[in-house]
Amino acid sequence: MTSTRKLSTNEVNALIDGLNNENEAAPAIADISESTDIRDFQFGSDDLSLLGDYYALRMINERFSRLARGIFLPMLRIQPRISSFPPEVKTYDEYSADVDNFLSMSISRIEELRGSMMLVLDPTFISILTNAYYGGKISKIKNRKGEFTSTEERVIELISEGLNSALEEAWKDLMRISITPTSREVNPQFVSFVDGSDLVIICSFVVQLPNVEAASFDVIYPLQTLKPIASQLRSRVQTDLVDDDKSWKERMEQAIMEIPLKIMARLGEPSVSMRNLITLKKDDTFPMQVNDGVDILLEDNVIFVGEVGEMNGQAAIKLTKRIAE
Repeated sequence: MTSTRKLSTNEVNALIDGLNNENEAAPAIADISESTDIRDFQFGSDDLSLLGDYYALRMINERFSRLARGIFLPMLRIQPRISSFPPEVKTYDEYSADVDNFLSMSISRIEELRGSMMLVLDPTFISILTNAYYGGKISKIKNRKGEFTSTEERVIELISEGLNSALEEAWKDLMRISITPTSREVNPQFVSFVDGSDLVIICSFVVQLPNVEAASFDVIYPLQTLKPIASQLRSRVQTDLVDDDKSWKERMEQAIMEIPLKIMARLGEPSVSMRNLITLKKDDTFPMQVNDGVDILLEDNVIFVGEVGEMNGQAAIKLTKRIAE
C-alpha cells in the first residue's frame, strides 16, 4: 500500500545546496583511531540480511495469494486475481510515512513465534467489498476520511478472520501457527505493538478487480517476530509439514465426479442386404441373436457385459461382467 511521497521544500533546498557545494574543498578527515565508540562490524550480521532473500516467506506469500482468492469470492461474486510482491524491510516510521492516516489495521498474536502481526486494509477496498457483499456492483466508491460504519466493521471482521485462516494454512509449509486477533486501529500512529524505529517486514498483495483500479492490502511482521525462525526462512528445502491444498483437491474431485457421461447398451449389430433394405416396410422385423449378453458402452468404450430384463415395469440391464482393461 505504498504511495508516491513528494519532497518537502526544505528537502529540495537541501539537495540544491548540496549540488552547489560539491566543488568545495572536502573537510579535513578527523582522526578517530583512538575513539572509544568504534566497534567491530561483520558483514551479513545486520538485521536487514538476517532472513536472506526471504525465500520461504515468498513461498508462503504465493500460497497465501491463492488461498485468499476464496475469501473474497463470496463478497465480490468473482474470484479475483491476487499477486504478491517481494517482502520489504523498513522501519515502522518509514512505512507509516508512505500510507494514509485512515486505514483498517487488525493486530493479531502469533503464539508460536511469541510475536504479533498486522493486517492492513485500505478503506476504499473495504467500501467496494461492503457494497458488493450487500448486492451492489463492483465500482469505485468515493473515499471518505473519518471512521468505518458498523456494516463496514462487520465486513472487516469477516475478511480478517478469513485471511488469518488462509495465512495459517499457508504457513503450514514451514510450521504450524495460530493467529489470534487482539486489537484493531484506524490510524498508523496509534499502533502500539511496534515502535517507530523498529524494523518491520512488509508483505504487500495486489487484488485485481474488474472495472476499477487494483486494490491492495499488507501483512506486516515485526522483524523480531521472525528472528527465531530466520534459518528456516532462509531455507530452500521444504519441510515435512507440507500439506496438500485439500480444499482445492476436494473441489477438483467434486467437479470431476459431476461430469456427465453417456452410457449406451448395444443389443446387437444385425446386417441386411441392399435388396432387403429397399423392400422394407412397416411391421417387418430383424432377427437379432444375443449370445453372452449385451455390451455396455461408456463414451463408445465397452466396459461391461449385461443381460436385458425388466425392473419395476421398466426395461433394465443387469451387469454381469466387467471388461478388463
